[in-house]
Amino acid sequence: MIKEVDGGICAAQGFLAAGVHCGIRKNRTKRDLGLIISEVPAAAAAIYTKNLVKGAPIAITKKHIADGFARGVIVNSGNANTCNADGEEIAEAMCRLAAEGSGSFSLAPEDFMIASTGVIGQPLPIEPIANGIPMLYSELSHDGSNNTAEAIMTTDTKKKEIAVSFEVGGKTCTIGGIAKGSGMIHPNMATMLVFLTTDASIDSGLLHKALRNDADNTFHMISVDGDTSTNDMVCIMANGMAGNEKITAEGESYDAFCAALSYVTSFLCRAIAADGEGASHLLTCRVQGASDITIARVVAKSVICSSLTKAAIFGADANWGRVLCAIGYAGVDVDVTKIDVDFVSDKGRLPVCRSGAGVPFDEDIAKVILTEKEVIVDIFLNSGNANATAWGCDLTYDYVKINGDYRT
Repeated sequence: MIKEVDGGICAAQGFLAAGVHCGIRKNRTKRDLGLIISEVPAAAAAIYTKNLVKGAPIAITKKHIADGFARGVIVNSGNANTCNADGEEIAEAMCRLAAEGSGSFSLAPEDFMIASTGVIGQPLPIEPIANGIPMLYSELSHDGSNNTAEAIMTTDTKKKEIAVSFEVGGKTCTIGGIAKGSGMIHPNMATMLVFLTTDASIDSGLLHKALRNDADNTFHMISVDGDTSTNDMVCIMANGMAGNEKITAEGESYDAFCAALSYVTSFLCRAIAADGEGASHLLTCRVQGASDITIARVVAKSVICSSLTKAAIFGADANWGRVLCAIGYAGVDVDVTKIDVDFVSDKGRLPVCRSGAGVPFDEDIAKVILTEKEVIVDIFLNSGNANATAWGCDLTYDYVKINGDYRT
């Protein structure tokens, strides 16, 4: 049984967090520096953007968790620390400062994963971070998830955090997560920052496998604008403080862990898509009856990435032809003559296409269904048993307004 609990990244035993304003951002009301600490050594895993242009923190994180372990995460917003000549030097300095300020935790720079988000190509001054570290540690607490979730926000309008409890071998374990993501969302791994914590005991290699496999059904299946960002990372720490027998092989315990992980990451994916820049609708595409899982995923992703479909959802226009068009150019083999399409929301279900051809429907009913906050496009390929879901958002005037002057 998976049960939602309070606490975000601090819900799991042994994790503390904090978020403060240190001065990277000019706006003093916005937190811009975050910290997550495990009280004991933790197995660690991460997956990263596949954009060839990568933020310096990614290289440092890869190096620091090459042994499969970490004790903390240091993260800043307001500046992505990307395309800077001294980027890796600054990233290493952030880890060093976090270690020097750790007091009784006695941490080393190599104990930290690091992340940055914000404007690309702008030098990141180390002075505000150095000045903010003491305050960061002074606010570190088991109730700090909310402030840390705020500290990683950029154009996000809502904090994104969740935690769940689940059973492994008779022990209650917890997984918590926070995320940021609103624009430059089009995963080629995952395109946002996500930090996950768990008190489950699991082998670091299996932890990485679970995270990597989970991403195929979650982080790889979201898109806001088709832009794969440069600093994107999903990382997880597992400190074993729940006391379960260590998960060292696939089986019942591993499956229970993966199910809880999927619950958390699916929630965060939906939250990111719903909070897409300028978005007024969460767009969910459910593909059923594909001949294999790859086709199901590609079709679902093609539909939620279609600018014309996204614009139609914004206008509450049941233009199902745009859905068929997106399926047709997805680049996978489907039998168009078998495709059925419905539009669905809390207001009802509207069949619009059967066997690849339109069916009569009431435009007034369509408008009612499509004006809900979440609009679902159900696609039935009727060619097999594979299913997939993708999440996106509508395309609004505000997206251009937000990004027209993002830097200035």
